[in-house]
Amino acid sequence: MKIDQESLQKIAHLARLEVKPEEEAEMLSSLNSVLTWMEELNEIDTENVKPLTHITLEINALREDKVIPSISRAEGLFNAPKQDGEYFRVPKVVE
Repeated sequence: MKIDQESLQKIAHLARLEVKPEEEAEMLSSLNSVLTWMEELNEIDTENVKPLTHITLEINALREDKVIPSISRAEGLFNAPKQDGEYFRVPKVVE
């Protein structure tokens, strides 16, 4: 499969890329070389290869979920520049 200039412009539009006219030839060459490489990979026999679901054989070591002592609300708000007794007060960021 070869990519022509029209296909390149369509791909650039869909990807929201601005391709300058002086960059088109290099971009076409690059995309066509990638597609040629992919065609070579398609020729490899993968009939007896199991699908890869994870990149490593490592297993997550999950820890037990434990309740641990925490600070009180009053202690958490103690050094707050602004607070209303229950929450931190911050400047409005949404108009």
